[in-house]
Amino acid sequence: MDATFVLIPLLIILGLFLLNIFTSIWAYRDSRRKGASKEYSLLILLGTLFFPIIGLIIYLIIRND
Repeated sequence: MDATFVLIPLLIILGLFLLNIFTSIWAYRDSRRKGASKEYSLLILLGTLFFPIIGLIIYLIIRND
């Protein structure tokens, strides 16, 4: 029973971490596909990696320009 209380939060944290990685990679590839420079795309990658929710929201707003 004690292992369940440890395992479930660990799985949730791992899932959120993987979601952050996948969305950061998607944002990088999407910015490259839209013709952005490698430096700009790297900035997008780092922004979404270190600031997942805010970075992704900002990228989704500015990507339509």
